[in-house]
Amino acid sequence: MGEHEDLDRELVGGKAHSLNRMHTFGLPVPPAFVLTTEVCRRFYAADGELDAETTAMVRDAVRSMEERTGRRFGGTERPLLVSVRSGAARSMPGMMDTVLNLGVNAEVERALCALTGDADYAADTHRRFGEQFERVVGTGAPTDPWEQLIAAIGAVFRSWMSPRAVTYRKHHGISDDGGTSVTVQAMVFGNLDETSGTGVLFSRNPLTGEPVPYGEWLPRGQGEDVVSGRYDPLPLAALAEQLPDVHRALLDAAVRLEATGKDVQDIEFTVESGSLWLLQSRAAKRSPDAALRLAVALHADGVLTTDEALCTVTPEQVKAVGKPRVSPEAKASAPLLVRGEPACPGVGVGRVVHDVEEAEDLADSGVDVVLARPTTDPDDVSGMIVSSAVLTEIGGSTSHAAVVSRELGVPCVVGCGSGTLKDLAGREVTVDGSTGEVFEGALALAPCSESDNPALATVAGWARARVPHAQGTPAEIVAAARQAIAEEAAAQPDAVLLTS
Repeated sequence: MGEHEDLDRELVGGKAHSLNRMHTFGLPVPPAFVLTTEVCRRFYAADGELDAETTAMVRDAVRSMEERTGRRFGGTERPLLVSVRSGAARSMPGMMDTVLNLGVNAEVERALCALTGDADYAADTHRRFGEQFERVVGTGAPTDPWEQLIAAIGAVFRSWMSPRAVTYRKHHGISDDGGTSVTVQAMVFGNLDETSGTGVLFSRNPLTGEPVPYGEWLPRGQGEDVVSGRYDPLPLAALAEQLPDVHRALLDAAVRLEATGKDVQDIEFTVESGSLWLLQSRAAKRSPDAALRLAVALHADGVLTTDEALCTVTPEQVKAVGKPRVSPEAKASAPLLVRGEPACPGVGVGRVVHDVEEAEDLADSGVDVVLARPTTDPDDVSGMIVSSAVLTEIGGSTSHAAVVSRELGVPCVVGCGSGTLKDLAGREVTVDGSTGEVFEGALALAPCSESDNPALATVAGWARARVPHAQGTPAEIVAAARQAIAEEAAAQPDAVLLTS
């Protein structure tokens, strides 16, 4: 990807758009190129085949990447490995597929070992690739790196129409027509040595809305390790202690990206042998509570106008914030079953189930359910959508379960401990996503009003001032205000509004 003043997000997708933005700011971004959503549509029109023009373009782009990195794809001295990632115009966390470490085979593994002197790292990289390629593409990986690349690109394009992605778009009212782009990027290795790792940083806390950086760090890991929830990462403070210069550079980048993006940023990063690399920056998924607090804070900081701040809050988030909370008196006398890390505030009551299909069937019959899993992955999204709360045994607050639950506004508690949820199946519980507690039974709830929540009162006040004749609940008035703002913007084509 060369330097471009601006790229059409609908054409290149959110990931490539953010990479280009960071690159033009001079931030450390590994070289990459993008196959656009137009290529995706051609792919589907050709019955799931890449045309000769696209294949030739891929080869040319990889050659250019080789020149920029001084490495060779499939080479046996300084090998170039790449990632293949999806990138829809609208963020769909974890819904489509990714393949990392592509380009490795037995010969390249030996080259990596010779280059680094670390046979364990080389073998780990090869193992990770083989497992992920088979899971995503559906077949064992060919030895030829070019065959690997073409197969992976096709698989990522096909993941646009995977059942989980279709379910996600249907829930969020997103059209199936847009397609996804595919970004091919030079790998940087968080699993390389003791000064390497991966993590996720939010420029402000997406759970509570506090104006402080928030994130997690996993030494000697790769990005999928954190997002998948298969590992319990460390708090960001561990990165500050281990690599203070990297931590400072990361926070500086977050400040700059938030200011230019005019929103709280979710930043994926990798550290390779003490060097920071940024892999993604996007508007952060946030809990309903945090959405309102962040809108008020960004407005107070002068980042957003009142209209822009209103448009970052959805009526659904306002409605969720106004829902009742667990009564302190009820908590005091209820048996505490398990405790984990709060990942999305709110209260969920229901029958604990471990199986996604069971959750869907029970929900269809009118039963409130709480989905409890060791960890979640994209195939679990349909069950998360119908659940009143989500629990996981492992994973942190930037895992798949946490990020998707915040976007859905579903209370979530993660990292409850291995084996802690298996005996809860069939029991009715109350999940307090604000404290990370899970109680026996359906607890009494206490009402929540504007007087209890200053951020809710402020946002509702903005909305009433915007549409003074509107009547109804705070959520209904916010919906009317957003509609009025959208109509005015449509009449002024040069206006730009930020919307959630």
